[in-house]
Amino acid sequence: MLKIYNSLAREKQMFVPIVAGKVSMYVCGMTVYDYCHLGHARVMVVFDMVNRWLRTSGYDVTYVRNITDIDDKIIKRAQENGESIQALTARFITAMDEDAARLGVMRPDMEPKATEHITGMLDMIAALIDKGFAYPADNGDVFYSVSSFAGYGKLSGKSLEDLRAGERVEIDQYKRDPMDFVLWKAAKPGEPSWDSPWGKGRPGWHIECSAMGACHLGPHFDIHGGGQDLQFPHHENEIAQSEAANGCTFVNYWMHNGFIRVDDEKMSKSLGNFFTIRQVLEKYDPEVVRFFILRAQYRSPLNYSDQHLDDARQALTRLYTALRGLALPTFTIDWQQPQAARFKAAMDDDFNTSEAFAVLFELASEVNRTASLADAALLKALAGLLGLLERDPETFLQGGESAQGRSADEIEQFIQLRLQARQSKNFAEADRIRKQLADEGILLEDSPQGTSWRRA
Repeated sequence: MLKIYNSLAREKQMFVPIVAGKVSMYVCGMTVYDYCHLGHARVMVVFDMVNRWLRTSGYDVTYVRNITDIDDKIIKRAQENGESIQALTARFITAMDEDAARLGVMRPDMEPKATEHITGMLDMIAALIDKGFAYPADNGDVFYSVSSFAGYGKLSGKSLEDLRAGERVEIDQYKRDPMDFVLWKAAKPGEPSWDSPWGKGRPGWHIECSAMGACHLGPHFDIHGGGQDLQFPHHENEIAQSEAANGCTFVNYWMHNGFIRVDDEKMSKSLGNFFTIRQVLEKYDPEVVRFFILRAQYRSPLNYSDQHLDDARQALTRLYTALRGLALPTFTIDWQQPQAARFKAAMDDDFNTSEAFAVLFELASEVNRTASLADAALLKALAGLLGLLERDPETFLQGGESAQGRSADEIEQFIQLRLQARQSKNFAEADRIRKQLADEGILLEDSPQGTSWRRA
């Protein structure tokens, strides 16, 4: 059976869905004011992998990933650009979808936008006030009273006293407690706003996901995911809001993927060491980036560097090379087959892609040794469950999307010139052509079937 590391319980637990055979999963998505960076890519790819494996395991999955399209950063960026918030967010939603598609990420079943769920947020805020968990302030804001919720801190594992002592919080004269957080922000001049019982304003960030999750999955659902940086305060606050408002457990399993690090520091815009997905894809094939993200177990830190991406490209090349030139039969995975069983055991152990990849490389070695079509078909099928090895091997090996330098037609012309030189016994010229191409990162491989090539 599937085990999932539950951040709330701080241990792996057997996965038992609320409704047998069905899985409800919500993942915190992007705030759309700029291009997505590599940290966003990890969230998208990791939970795409989780979604795929749950479906492979026979579950009927409802996967929701929200879009935050109203927020301080969005308002500021739109003002800086001199454009409407709607134009800004629409542009970056399109860019996000393009980036996700290039990384092989399947669209979630639902992608709710915050601005489409204001009514649900207002209803939840009103319920929290009625139950004594929130209060309107004199300045028109509405705050959540953290001291009113006995379970506050259970996700982060800290007491409220520890959090007060250790967290830097904005001092606000209108709050009853420095740890209280805003549910509704009073309107400011020139900012978008909505009518509410407490005056015009807009929602706080935390209430958005509580309302959208409840709207699409109900007040109690199976899995909530996101980056490790969201565990506190965002997810802690979601629990407090949702459980106080609805009077029931919010989420059964909390999943958090690890940080991406650059030179042993967390990648972040504040440090200036972040890379957009588009910047990385200028140098590397999207499947290489997906491979790089999935090769590490999702909870572990992931160290970014060109060297690590180069290593990922060489490793993925090994897998594609094993499939090169093979006419694979129609294939259905037999989960009793030893490698398939090991792959499944790895994935059922908290989505341990690192161990699953070890099975893929073992199969590739076996194919290289025996040219077994059955092993090759199994390799392709298992990798396909992770969104990998789905292209024609020649397409990948000859550069794919990231191909730079000589075109395929130019390279074929050089191969023909080399063939003519060899037929004329001008082996010095043939060697010169091979070396010239090798110096340009193009490797020729001779076989009884002819000469093929790939980019180094």
